[in-house]
Amino acid sequence: MFAIPLGDDGAELCPLEPWQADEFLANIDRGREFIGQYIRLPDVITNLATSRAYLHEYAQKAATDTGRILGIRSGGKLVGGVLFRTMDRAHGTAEAGCWLEPSAAGRGLVTRAMRVIIDWAVEERGIHRVEWIASSANGPSLAVARRLGMTKDGVLRESYVHRGERHDMEVWSVLAPEWRAAKGTGSLG
Repeated sequence: MFAIPLGDDGAELCPLEPWQADEFLANIDRGREFIGQYIRLPDVITNLATSRAYLHEYAQKAATDTGRILGIRSGGKLVGGVLFRTMDRAHGTAEAGCWLEPSAAGRGLVTRAMRVIIDWAVEERGIHRVEWIASSANGPSLAVARRLGMTKDGVLRESYVHRGERHDMEVWSVLAPEWRAAKGTGSLG
């Protein structure tokens, strides 16, 4: 299995595949409430069967070039991940997302992992626009968007119902020319 180093702290980005469903479920279980504050992932991944099905869905997306999922490992343990929920090469768009268990929060792992997959999407897959959609209440997620050099496109007011509560969702994006320019100047936080 390949791994992409995410810095000199031993963290790495690795494939996350259906045969790793038990490890993925354990990761979600460790962070169930933390992860579930703003996203549905822990409500979807509730047992080994749903974990396997979710990873199988992303294996199908990878096979059809319509999405990707990768795990973030620290000390050899799966602590979170990054993904392209959607990827439409014909239109040059992709929607990125992430999750992280609380033990790994605050170390810049998501930002570093997102740099890798955004760069891959732009340079290898020809994606022109990468979107980041997050609850206005999710400060850490919005901070990642800022560190990645994204621009806030707008707010979808009360557009997302999560656990019975309506959330405003912020849409952020970075365009391929902006990404390349920021990468060239070293300004990607």
